[in-house]
Amino acid sequence: MDALDALINRVSIPLLEAPGPSEDELAVMFRAALRAPDHGAVRPWRFLVVEGEALDRLGELLLKGALAAEPDLPEEKCQKLLQAPRRAPTVVVVIAATREHPKAPKVEQLISAGCAAHSILLAAHAQGLGAMWRTGAPAYDPLVKQGLGLADGEELVGFIYLGTPSRGKPSPQLEVEDFVSRWGGE
Repeated sequence: MDALDALINRVSIPLLEAPGPSEDELAVMFRAALRAPDHGAVRPWRFLVVEGEALDRLGELLLKGALAAEPDLPEEKCQKLLQAPRRAPTVVVVIAATREHPKAPKVEQLISAGCAAHSILLAAHAQGLGAMWRTGAPAYDPLVKQGLGLADGEELVGFIYLGTPSRGKPSPQLEVEDFVSRWGGE
């Protein structure tokens, strides 16, 4: 698949099944992520791969965070959180590892980590895999971030779910002219 095809035709695939990406496919995704724009060569990203039984432990961590915020969480929501990581055989946690830098403000570092996440999605698509970038309340939950080992100054950019698409859902093609205009000055 060529680069323009990957960029134009990538879609989020919410329904994923085994098999997940191989070690070689993951390596390609991470090599792509490490090419994200990076002002000042800060390299403000890191990644956690969650697979197998660790998916269940991630579900338990998501539930722990939610219960700390809302102790009376309905049982249905509790079960949904426990099972959330099992929506795919592999989950990659993308972390923005920001730090003070004289040329690269933290916002640029956070955007760079977002670009790294997007590169993972594109590399998954180019290899015939399905992917879905998810956040939600768990991505901002202090207990979840602590449980995943995030340090001070780090932000959880998202959970990227990876696997084999179980069924495709065509995404509508957006019209460029609805989003692009020309600016000519005053």
